[in-house]
Amino acid sequence: MAKRDFKIIADIDNVVELERDLRFHPATAASLSSLTASQIETFNTRGYVTDLNILTGEEVADLRTYFDGLLARVLASGQDSYTISSAHMRHGRVYDLMKEPRIVDLMGDLLGDNVIGWGAHFFCKMPNDGKWVSWHQDASYWPLTPSKTATMWLAIDDADTENACMRFVPGSHLKGHLTYRMSEDDEDNVLNQTVDNAESYGGDPVDVILKAGQASVHSDLLLHGSEANQSARRRCGLTLRYCAADVQAHMGWQDKGIVVRGSDPDGNWTNQKRPEED
Repeated sequence: MAKRDFKIIADIDNVVELERDLRFHPATAASLSSLTASQIETFNTRGYVTDLNILTGEEVADLRTYFDGLLARVLASGQDSYTISSAHMRHGRVYDLMKEPRIVDLMGDLLGDNVIGWGAHFFCKMPNDGKWVSWHQDASYWPLTPSKTATMWLAIDDADTENACMRFVPGSHLKGHLTYRMSEDDEDNVLNQTVDNAESYGGDPVDVILKAGQASVHSDLLLHGSEANQSARRRCGLTLRYCAADVQAHMGWQDKGIVVRGSDPDGNWTNQKRPEED
């Protein structure tokens, strides 16, 4: 398989032509179910919260076993460890996890009473795979407006600096949509966009160190990335992406969405049924 096969490519020409509201919209929940007021303040000012205890040791061990089997099937089919995306639309197990009340309550504290789950992607850095993720904003890739989307990164394996955990630039989400350059020619960069001089847009980069079963949540405007995994340990995480129900999707992305909390008053999302296959 050619190295370029793993690169995540945005349909960037169509996305940039859309009129999108790419301003940060602070969390303003009147009452909180899961997070504390201090955590809400941290999300609003720094663009993320972390060290969130989501799954028990037994639960994450079971999820890891499930993922190991899924990964084995994907690799046997000739694909790679970065290609298990939109998993909630194909795998009932992931669909159920996206609707897990402990996760939904937390996301509701950030996004409001009506919440849509629309993305689930396993990001698995294999030992010594050499791939890295450039500094970027998720919102650059997504035909969604307004910018009321947050991503939970749920650790399936322990993630630390040795096996290339995520890194955040605190406060960069407050700078709006940032200028990036196309980086398609860098074969070891998983993405095709790079924001240069990322540190100039916020505080010193923070390593997001998580134990398996823990999670972080970050704004779609927060600059983040990760180094190459040069260790002998795998680093796998599941991203679960959510937005407020008033977010509008273009380019057919409304078909990705399921209502996980409240309702979809404006009918912006298809509200997919649970897939039969686990």
